[in-house]
Amino acid sequence: MSEFTNTSAYRAAELADYMLGLLQGQNGLELIEKHEIKTSKFIPQDIINAFDILMDKKVSITDLKFVSNKLFNILYQTLLTYPALTPKEDSVLDLYIKDNALALQKLKDTREFIKAINVTPDPELFRVLAERFEEIEKFGLHYTVIENVVFPLLETQWKHHQCVKIMWSFHDDIRRNIRKMIDSLKNETLDLKEFNNLMGLIFFNLNTIILREEKIIFPIILETFSEEMLSDMLQQTIEIGLPFAEIKKQVVVEEKKLFTSDDMIHLPTGVLSIEQFNLIFNHLPVDITFVDENDTVRFYSNPPHRIFPRTPAIIGRKVQFCHPPESVHVVEKIVESFRSGEKDVASFWFHMGPKFILIQYFAVRNSKKEFKGTLEVSQEISEIQSISGDRKLLDW
Repeated sequence: MSEFTNTSAYRAAELADYMLGLLQGQNGLELIEKHEIKTSKFIPQDIINAFDILMDKKVSITDLKFVSNKLFNILYQTLLTYPALTPKEDSVLDLYIKDNALALQKLKDTREFIKAINVTPDPELFRVLAERFEEIEKFGLHYTVIENVVFPLLETQWKHHQCVKIMWSFHDDIRRNIRKMIDSLKNETLDLKEFNNLMGLIFFNLNTIILREEKIIFPIILETFSEEMLSDMLQQTIEIGLPFAEIKKQVVVEEKKLFTSDDMIHLPTGVLSIEQFNLIFNHLPVDITFVDENDTVRFYSNPPHRIFPRTPAIIGRKVQFCHPPESVHVVEKIVESFRSGEKDVASFWFHMGPKFILIQYFAVRNSKKEFKGTLEVSQEISEIQSISGDRKLLDW
């Protein structure tokens, strides 16, 4: 069992059995010896597969997070010896690793203030440390990239990928705990015991997630993803951005072509049937009208409760003829300012009986910044204006 030649399925089962044993209250040291956790040559893929086994057994995320911490603590040295491929300089994974390193450095730089606060709980130290953590809080963007660029690709390329659910939960823990730390530092009093416990969680979870990215996820990505996929990941990452790592390489990727086939509309961000495309527009809580670069009305949506009436007769009509003479000059001014590049948005709001209406005009431009038309969006916003506080739970 101590060689790389053992089947991955067998090794994954051993890891899964070890973690299940922990959850059942069995002796940890005996389980380590029984399943040869310290002496076997486990590889990153084994760990991915093991978590799929536990997810299939309906083990809760809370329990999975607990046993995963135990497992990674034991396998740390083993993972360091895995002969992983090295990401190319300024490639997408290299940028993620640099981003992690900068976040860790910012976290390490807080230690002197943490020690000082435990000696002398000075409000000025609270203020400085709160500012440091507000900077670290920006690292949440890194997790947004991982969740929206990396995880979706893993799910399409890997048979075993349920580990991302555990990682996402840890991301949320880190975000929540950093925000809690900032809030506590801004209070007039500070509970040192709670402060130190929370600080320990932040340090532990952030370091642990970096380990899982760099020693589990990234090595397998390098083994299983094509150069084209890595390039696509980089382009998507550029669009979102990274909190700390500087993206020096601005890759220009040819735009994906738009086309239709078999009543399907192929777009850069998805594929829809013509029926789905139409239904989406007609279920948005806004009225939409599109006028092309030649001032010709080309499209309008038809939701159940339109604010302003539209009929198919306006299609192909010049936008200037769709407005009364008294206001047509305003429309022309908006369109011309869009066409010249002077403006990109124009907004109006007014009461219409019991309704409060927001009308916005947006300049539509292609990737070359060429003017391609005007989008009019109208919305009844009286209910939106009445919203206050937070609602994070379903109320029906």
